Amino acid sequence: MSLKLCIFVLALLLASATVSLGSREGPEERLKECSQWCQQHHGEQRRQCQSVCQSVYEKEKEQQRHEGGGSGNPSGRPSHEYEVCSEVCTRGSLSEDWKCERKCEKQEPTGRNDERERQGDQQKHGQNPYVFEDEHFDTGMKTQHGRLRILQKFIDRSELLRGIENYRVEILEAQPQTFVVPSHSDAEAIVFVANGKGTVSSVLQESRDVFNIKERRESFNVEEGDIFRVQAGTTTYLINRDNNERLILVKLIQPVNTPGEFQAFYGAGGENPESFYRVFSNEILEAAFNTRSDKLERLFRNQKQGAIIKASHEQIRAMSGHGEGGIWPFGGESKGTNKHNLYEQRPAQSNQYGQLYEVDSHQFRQLRDLDVAVSLANISRGAMTALHYNSRATKIGVVINGEGYFEMACPHLSQSQGSSRGDESQGQTRFGTGYQKIRSNLKTGTVIVVPAGHPFVAVASNDQNLQILCFEINAYNNQKYTLAGKSNVMKQLEREAKQLSFGVPAREVDEVFNSQPEEFFFRGPRQQHQGRATA
Repeated sequence: MSLKLCIFVLALLLASATVSLGSREGPEERLKECSQWCQQHHGEQRRQCQSVCQSVYEKEKEQQRHEGGGSGNPSGRPSHEYEVCSEVCTRGSLSEDWKCERKCEKQEPTGRNDERERQGDQQKHGQNPYVFEDEHFDTGMKTQHGRLRILQKFIDRSELLRGIENYRVEILEAQPQTFVVPSHSDAEAIVFVANGKGTVSSVLQESRDVFNIKERRESFNVEEGDIFRVQAGTTTYLINRDNNERLILVKLIQPVNTPGEFQAFYGAGGENPESFYRVFSNEILEAAFNTRSDKLERLFRNQKQGAIIKASHEQIRAMSGHGEGGIWPFGGESKGTNKHNLYEQRPAQSNQYGQLYEVDSHQFRQLRDLDVAVSLANISRGAMTALHYNSRATKIGVVINGEGYFEMACPHLSQSQGSSRGDESQGQTRFGTGYQKIRSNLKTGTVIVVPAGHPFVAVASNDQNLQILCFEINAYNNQKYTLAGKSNVMKQLEREAKQLSFGVPAREVDEVFNSQPEEFFFRGPRQQHQGRATA
């Protein structure tokens, strides 16, 4: 189809729009009018014009069925004119004609264009949906001895994060020699010890058969680098057994009741934290405990210090005197499988510029049914990771130490704001899908989301190492593909494929993709510049 015909159909649309505004005509009338216009042309142009009219008619009828037969145009939906124009542009040689698409954009409803501009302004006004800072955390509990911070729901930030809407992030900080009151939660939790030493205890239900059920307490010590799991409904408590260091736990939460919603339930406690026993009537509690109400009143009203409280050296010593190991609530796993330390295994990648530690269900079986993997990238000062992406897994990264920045290629924001590419040398601007560069500074406590398939790179500052803890969702059969370095995807292409893809001789492609001798961790941008300056 020629550009001339595209312009003709656009003129047709403007004319039909004027008529339809006054008469509120339906799809049948517009099809008839469109077909009449097509009679002015001959041969292949008439056939293609009639094909467009029929295609848009079928789309309009389908839309009417979904909307209950209404003839109006809901706010934000493509207009009739836009749909016809878009249909023209996707046919024949016009499928790659950006001028045709630009003409179509003028037919979009005002509300739809406003929505594009609003989404496009997110990046300009710091509303990057893939980055979360301190202001995106709520305080779940806080005392003078520690606090629990909960990241807002991902879906509340952006519809682009709907794929991880049933996951939340918590960060618990407890001062030295403190006790965290027992509670259970309606969520599964994967916990990483980012700093300090502690002792974790839980009350388990041991069942030999339906008539022989009993509870028992199991405890084990944890330290920096340990990963452990807390199953939903398991009453758990812990202590910071160190005299100087804070205990910092980073948790990936997966609710079991309502997606993205979970709650801690405190049985032990009083007024603060409030014990759930207090909501039951006196007669129920007296019968349940076979105890007078005055004693119950004293028991469930005395605690007012909060969920994180100071403990004496003697109390800490008594609760931390348990041996390493023990059986955690892992469905009958053997002794010693209650935790796994990232730092005690060989790094998946390592050189002078950084180390990558990875744990999946093969190393730690408790990750298997949650379909989650855990990794930690320790990037040396001034260094960077390779550009890379995950095939299936969405990465939820938490900066646990250091500063730096990251960049990511994102097609979603680019589509929403009409990303453009310019060719100044030829005086042309090419519009289309493209990619938007997502860039943000990183510091301790920053949370980032990297969806599957999105190329990503992280760079450490020149002052200190950058450590990023990552929970990778949908980890089963996930592959990590590197896009630069000693091993990268582009190096595997045939010479002919390289030449056809990049539009230059394969030798030039190889000169670029074979120049980096390191694998996964490289000298960063500033180190590269310094190296060239001193060469």
